[in-house]
Amino acid sequence: MTVAARPFRQFVIKVHSRCDLACDHCYVYQHADQSWRGRPVTMSEETFRRTAERIAEHAAEHRLTRVHVVLHGGEPLLAGRERLRGFARQLRSTLHGVAELDLRMQTNGLRLDDAFCEMLVDESIVTSISLDGDEASNDRHRIRRDGSGSYRDVVRAVHRLGAPAHRSAFGGLLCTIDVENDPVEVYRALAALRPPAVDFLLPHATWEYPPPRPGGETGSDYADWLIAVHRQWTADGMPMRIRMFESISRLTRGRGSLTEALGLGSSDLLVVETDGAVEQADWLKTAYPGAPDTGMHIATHRLEEAAEHRGIQARRAGLDGLSAQCRACPVVSVCGGGLYGHRHRKSNGFDNPSVYCADLLKVIEYVQTSERDDAEVRHGWHGLSWTHFDELAAGYGSTAAVRSLAAAQGSQRRALLAAARRADTPDPRGSADSAPGWEAVLALPAAALDVLLADPYLRVWALACVQSVRRAEGHPAEAALSAAVRTGGRLTLPVPLRHGPEGSAIHLPGMGRLLVRADSRDRRSGTVTVTAADATLTVEGRTLGRERPPDGMIWQPLRHLSAEGLEVALDDLDPARDCYGYEALPRLAEAEFRRWESMFGEAWRLIRTEYPDYAQGIVAGLTAVTPLAPSPTGDDVSATSRHAFGAVGIALPRSAEDLAMLLIHEYQHVKLGAMLDMFDLLDGLDEHRYRVLWRPDPRPLDAIVQGVYAHLAVADVWRIRVRRGAADVGAALHERSRVEADRWRTAVLDALDTVAGTGSLTALGHRFVRGLRGEAETLGGVAETGPVAV
Repeated sequence: MTVAARPFRQFVIKVHSRCDLACDHCYVYQHADQSWRGRPVTMSEETFRRTAERIAEHAAEHRLTRVHVVLHGGEPLLAGRERLRGFARQLRSTLHGVAELDLRMQTNGLRLDDAFCEMLVDESIVTSISLDGDEASNDRHRIRRDGSGSYRDVVRAVHRLGAPAHRSAFGGLLCTIDVENDPVEVYRALAALRPPAVDFLLPHATWEYPPPRPGGETGSDYADWLIAVHRQWTADGMPMRIRMFESISRLTRGRGSLTEALGLGSSDLLVVETDGAVEQADWLKTAYPGAPDTGMHIATHRLEEAAEHRGIQARRAGLDGLSAQCRACPVVSVCGGGLYGHRHRKSNGFDNPSVYCADLLKVIEYVQTSERDDAEVRHGWHGLSWTHFDELAAGYGSTAAVRSLAAAQGSQRRALLAAARRADTPDPRGSADSAPGWEAVLALPAAALDVLLADPYLRVWALACVQSVRRAEGHPAEAALSAAVRTGGRLTLPVPLRHGPEGSAIHLPGMGRLLVRADSRDRRSGTVTVTAADATLTVEGRTLGRERPPDGMIWQPLRHLSAEGLEVALDDLDPARDCYGYEALPRLAEAEFRRWESMFGEAWRLIRTEYPDYAQGIVAGLTAVTPLAPSPTGDDVSATSRHAFGAVGIALPRSAEDLAMLLIHEYQHVKLGAMLDMFDLLDGLDEHRYRVLWRPDPRPLDAIVQGVYAHLAVADVWRIRVRRGAADVGAALHERSRVEADRWRTAVLDALDTVAGTGSLTALGHRFVRGLRGEAETLGGVAETGPVAV
């Protein structure tokens, strides 16, 4: 199968090929490749214009919404302030209407005066400055041609760029490590300048030209140096971002790396030299002469052609592109083999571990241990054990695994509830009409708040409040009263009436709805006072559910579907249930509810007895089913919402077998949606759409992963039906099951090939896909062999 070439999103443009420093560790001037000698000193305006056009062309071809460009050198400031301003405007003009531009620059800062800083702010060029620590540390390598140090001039530039008027253009500091320098003194000197971020860079080296190691060739000098920095950084409360440490933490937790030097992420970077030559990452200059060359030029080649270059393809091979030693390493998903250029050895090219292998292993294990994340993969306060993660990756999930997902969802709902309160009562003095309701929510005891947070549609409503969307109006007083009455609390609140197609009403989530005729309330206030006490709700002295409601009111309790070991709400009342993209049915007639009750009971019996691997997860997390309108064509209709964990929407199908399938299918989406809220399985950079076998239209990667996860369960259900035999399911269904089991297994494996081939999986995503593939492959052969008689 052919996978479309992955687009480039990062472009380094060499606007000037010379430098006003003579740093002895510079890979451009001091290492193997000396091609700078034959380049134009400054990129011409015509070459820059053509480069901008190629980038815009590439962005349009791949429908990129954002591209990242770095103005680089040499020393880019040598190009001059007005030339750089013109370059920035050329880029923005060319990309206008195509993609957003994130424009950055890396500089030594020597020529950075106030006028330059003002230009950087005006043109939104976020700039990072190279500085190797305190004066003695910096001036060990970063010197002028006459041997004098650069520290004092660079620090003046940092202060200038970090001043309030210019700070929006300050990206941070770049520090190349020298293990002869004191790590804590270097860190403190940099931290004192209050940068937003610091990048600590391993000096470029290869196996032929290894880095200096005062501790001996087998030592871990660079790890020890970085560990000392990490200790001081954490002791100081992490005052600025350090990209290496953050990347280790992110990769350990299944998220994407912030640097190409770590992780298995696919390279998406391309370099354009001052003469328009298109090259690979320029740190390859440290390997051998001509290492970054592609033989392509901006005037004669589209950027898509560069993506096919074998060197770029090699850097995009992920785990398969690493040496055998790397693939067997326990931290390979975090290390990723280190920076590609650091693996080079003359005898076998790049098929080696990094020359910093021992250092990377030690510092990664230190950071992981210091954060105590070695037993779990975590997101915020919540985590999954690796056992639970792998259960879910195989498509199943125990009670404990699903409860972990539910706990994380509870925290998200809590955060959204707080955000909704801020959005709904912008006046801190509480003048909004919803203020009493929010005060009641905030005063709920822990048990009542837990009940409220368990409501599957709470997040939908809270998100609508945050976004000022009123299509699903709600009121905090309703939520507070419902939580209070279900936990035996006492509370009296005026509740504003909501107005909808079925009339005016009060909705009490998890309990029911009180319909109110328009002529039965005080039209001036438009409210009803409700009291929660002794586990009951009282309106005008009448106890709802026990006594007839006051005149002009109708109480509609939330009904439930009960089956052996499972009870869920049949929610045909909640105003926020219109989140599925399909029409949610209004309140069901009693006869229709009885049909649901009967078919649900039979469907649950099938799930519990025939598909038990899915049953325990459903028991642990499914709390509501919302009836949807049937399709005019008679096709099954079912859906989930990423914001309604625990709920599914389904149109009542023809049979209990079909309902069992739909429940399993949709609950897979519920579980995976919760996992994706916790972890990045994809790096989020690939906006391409890919073909799958179950849809006629190309799909984005996240939708493909969702489809794979749900359809793997569909294939499994059809497989089990084959095993059950014709006598149990009927001859027609048995024969259809053979065909469908094979069809869906093939579709899943094909889609997994597509996902893996894009290079967009994070380290945790690779583990997740391996679990799915392993499970899919175990389904093979069923369609051919059928059930086995013993």
